[in-house]
Amino acid sequence: MLNTVTASWPKHIALLALCACSLAQAQNAPSRIGFVFTERLMTESKLAKAADAKIEAEFSKRQKAIQDTVARLKSMEAKFETDAPNLPELERTRRARELLDLEKDVQRTQREFREDLIQRKSEERGNIAQKAGKLIELIAEQEKLDIVLQESAWTSPRIDITDKILKLLDK
Repeated sequence: MLNTVTASWPKHIALLALCACSLAQAQNAPSRIGFVFTERLMTESKLAKAADAKIEAEFSKRQKAIQDTVARLKSMEAKFETDAPNLPELERTRRARELLDLEKDVQRTQREFREDLIQRKSEERGNIAQKAGKLIELIAEQEKLDIVLQESAWTSPRIDITDKILKLLDK
């Protein structure tokens, strides 16, 4: 029990130190807080919309090819279902194996497509986040903010600086 208590002391000591510093500063001057809805930056900014359009154009040809292959697979499966009772065992086994191989290829292609799409979106979001981070620092310095938060359960519109960041990001 004592080991558990002492093991958590460094975290508690750090938290206490942070609170003490905040209280000490609060006595000198009130703290200023800002808040940014990062998801809005990733969806509403012109930069984000341009990135989405770029990714859409980049991946549309692959998506169309996958859709065509899925349609071909469904057509082949339907034909196999109607033909299977009349096919010799060897032919039925060959076509069933062919369908299984095509289905595996489709699943692999879809998985690779999703992974590549997620990676590209992450890259673009990373670029936006990097630019937004610099702008957040700029606004924080200009408005003499002590802290800028990015996640909260509720935020007063009074401390929300998202629109300012969006305007700068869209320039």
